[in-house]
Formats: sequence, structure tokens, C-alpha cells
Amino acid sequence: MDIAGMLTKVREKRPLVHHITNMVTASECANITLLAGGLPVMAHAPEETAEMVAHAGTLVLNIGTLTPAQVEAMLSAGKRANELGVPIVLDPVGAGATTLRSVSARRLLDELTISIIKGNAAETAILAGGAAEIKGVESLAVSGDIAALAAALARAKQTVVAVTGAQDIITDGHRLIEVSNGHPLMAAVVGTGCMSASIIGCFAAVTDNRLDAAVAALVVFNVAAELAAPQAAGPASFKERLFDELYRLEPAVVTARQKITERVIS
Repeated sequence: MDIAGMLTKVREKRPLVHHITNMVTASECANITLLAGGLPVMAHAPEETAEMVAHAGTLVLNIGTLTPAQVEAMLSAGKRANELGVPIVLDPVGAGATTLRSVSARRLLDELTISIIKGNAAETAILAGGAAEIKGVESLAVSGDIAALAAALARAKQTVVAVTGAQDIITDGHRLIEVSNGHPLMAAVVGTGCMSASIIGCFAAVTDNRLDAAVAALVVFNVAAELAAPQAAGPASFKERLFDELYRLEPAVVTARQKITERVIS
């Protein structure tokens, strides 16, 4: 897998990544998209989402501060994206925490063709039909094998599932890749999960291999975190350093530091 080559391609192509996202982390997602090499746009109004997505390389849907009107905007943009072949990344933030979030996430999965689902372990398990404990948007516990649940969800929806955590798991239901890069300080900054979906959006715009796109994006983001952490005094300075390290990250450094393992599961 040529992760360094994909990073170079993102920076050369500068894909437009259309976000319909949450108000808490919109600024962070816009910044991280730009620093990874893409161009962010945050367009939420139902009157313009379908028009905007026609210009995009990827559509990122994030249900972190969901409203019924936003669901309709997501569906409008998503259906147009499907017509045009624009990949969709879904971040089902807090799925399982409330009925609105759970029903809306399942509706998006049922009515749209989603290219990549990016969630934490609890969100993924719940969407796969498993049992999990979630508090707000934080994953507390999962009953069962999260890798098996992610693979089942990927097969059921014919998509790629990326589960972020201390070790990231990415699967298309047949291949399973684990990414061991990253740093614990990532969990101390609000929005790193949302930011990872934005970076996945950048990479999904430059390759038709959705599994490779998700893996490459998470490796790049996590390597930048590893480089940022030793320079940080705490979460605030870590976030600042993370932005800087991603911006100046050299493809050769990614190649030297990437930690991925793969296995076939079916």
C-alpha cells in the first residue's frame, strides 16, 4: 500500500471535501482538511447541499450535533453524491446515545450508498447490531469482538468500516488492517475523531480503493500525532503541534513510521 504516494496525490490534487458536520468541531475539521492537502467547504443549507456536492471530491457526513433538518440536508447531498459517483464518508457520532442519532444513522445507511463508515468502537458495534455502552459520544464498552462486528457491518452495507481507538481497525469485510500508530494525547483533544473523518475524506477523493484510503488517512494523521506529542506540554499545545506536524509531514517519514498489519478474514 503506497501511503506516501497517496499523501502526495492529495496535496497535488487538492480535492474539495464537502462537510455537513457538527458545530462543535467544524473549525477543526476545516483546518485539518486544509493541512492534509484538501480544500474544505462547510455547506449545510438544504437549498445548496446538492449543488455544492456536485463540485466535491468527497462528501463527509457527521451527525455530532444533529437536527431533523440536517438529516434532510444530508440525504439531499448524499443522493446527489451517489448519482455523481462522489464517495461519502459517514461519521455516526453518538449513534446509540439517543433515538434520534440511532435512527438517523441507520436511515443514512439505508438510503445512501456509503463508501466509508468511520466511528468509535461503541458506535460501530451498535450499527452492526451488537451491544455497547456509550456515554454522550464516548465509547465506554463493547460486548463482543469489535473486529468481527466491524467486518459484519462492512459486509452488510458493502462498505469500508474504520474503527478508531487506541489501535485503529479498518475492514471491508474480507480484509482487516490494524493501524498501531498514534498517541494517547489524541483522546484528550475534542474533535480528533471528527478530524480523522475529514482526512479520510481527502484520501477517498484520490483513490477508488476505499480500504486503502481509510488506512492511509489514519496512518498519516496518527504519525503526525506521534511527531507532535513529544513537543507538547499538554492537550492545548498538542493540538497546535498536531496541526503543524501534519502540514509539514514528509511522505518519506510516513513510510518510515507506518505500523500496519493485515489479515484476511473471509
